[in-house]
Amino acid sequence: MVSVLMVCMGNICRSPMAEGVLRKLAAESDVDIPLTVESAGTHRYHVGSAPDERAQAAALRRGIDISGLRGRQVEAEDLQRFDYVLAMDEDNLEILVEMAGDDCTAKLCLFLDYAPGRAGQNVPDPYYGGPGGFERVLDLVEEAAAGFLAELAGSAKDD
Repeated sequence: MVSVLMVCMGNICRSPMAEGVLRKLAAESDVDIPLTVESAGTHRYHVGSAPDERAQAAALRRGIDISGLRGRQVEAEDLQRFDYVLAMDEDNLEILVEMAGDDCTAKLCLFLDYAPGRAGQNVPDPYYGGPGGFERVLDLVEEAAAGFLAELAGSAKDD
């Protein structure tokens, strides 16, 4: 079982959309790797809240229902419990690295490191923008999710 935690700041826009996209693509993929995916935020702003309505609507237009997800904050234990902790941007990655300490067993990196030609780039936060920002985020996380699954498939073949 491969476990993945998607992380953004508030866990109501980018990370729940990324969670939904990765789950959907994994379910539709020929890659036969058991995968568990969750999401969380580095801040407590929206603990217990459903994803932003605009995020839900954009995801649903692509056949992804994230309405049942609820915001939660990243905990130190997550950095041992998950195999991959994938940050949506450098600011959140920096927070995760500071939290990690010596006990961290998870691979910490930017989610877009898995999107061809986008290594080191951030998934922009669409919260203060219009609907187009949510569509752009979905485009980016679809690229990264496909690249992530391809890398997992390649690693599985090497084992």
